[in-house]
Amino acid sequence: MGTDEPRTVRAMAATSYGDPARVIAPVDVAVPAPGPDEVTVTVRAAGVNPIDGKIVRGQFGDDPAALPRRIGSEAAGVVSAVGDGSRFAVGDEVIVYRAIGGYAQALLADDETVFRKPAALPFPTAAGLLLTGVTAADLVETAAVTDADTVVVHGGAGGVGAIAVQLAVRRGARVIATAAQRNHEYLAGLGAVPVVYGDGLTERLHQAARGPVTAALDTVGTDEAIDASLALGVAPERIVSIAAFGRGGDGIILVDGSTPQSKRHRAEAIPGLIADATSGELTVEVAKTFPLEQAGQALAELAGAHPRGKFVLLP
Repeated sequence: MGTDEPRTVRAMAATSYGDPARVIAPVDVAVPAPGPDEVTVTVRAAGVNPIDGKIVRGQFGDDPAALPRRIGSEAAGVVSAVGDGSRFAVGDEVIVYRAIGGYAQALLADDETVFRKPAALPFPTAAGLLLTGVTAADLVETAAVTDADTVVVHGGAGGVGAIAVQLAVRRGARVIATAAQRNHEYLAGLGAVPVVYGDGLTERLHQAARGPVTAALDTVGTDEAIDASLALGVAPERIVSIAAFGRGGDGIILVDGSTPQSKRHRAEAIPGLIADATSGELTVEVAKTFPLEQAGQALAELAGAHPRGKFVLLP
């Protein structure tokens, strides 16, 4: 049981819609005492994701009534209070996904969104694991990748792409990953054959495949990625994308976590992702950490050229 009373903490929120570096500011928010099957989590790290920037820029709606707009869908921390019936105890180290308002010193979460964090898994790594991890798992599962496949991962060095590469390699597939030249050594270390994107992509992929390409996982959403996959002869139903929403007419499969199948794939992947990140079997890079108060700067940097890996806020 928790002894935590309602308290006020600092959070970061969009005070208007626009450039995150300009519109995100600290706000004081009330965190109520947890109710049944709820916990209060003192946040030690919060993952920064591109979708957070899109929300701040108004790409998912710009209703002024929603301001100040809280952001942040993944966090890691320590349980500081529990409600009746919760399966957690004060002091438990946990991951929250999907969090509501993760850019904060503390947050209230339903038990269903809270997962135990092994002590060996650092808080920053844990905070940046699940959003990209479950998305990658959904791609691999939807494409039904097996050891009989040769798979192209478009955007293999990105957050989702790097995990998709590793999951496909672990299934025994031959994996080819597109990326900028500077990331080729990294991708080779993950078990993929790296290929630079740009003019001539289809031919380079064909040469790297040394045979038929049977599946494609797209994390970038460009026409180049989809056109190359189709040109290689991949069946449209085995081209799975999280970004090419304008190409649904080509018969490719689009996943966004909204369908029952997609939700199931993502939920079922969580225990394995946590275990593998803890053991080191799954590589999750943290590129840079920022103080909580620099959330706007973090999102602005994430939208431009930035180092490979996750950005994480440290309250």
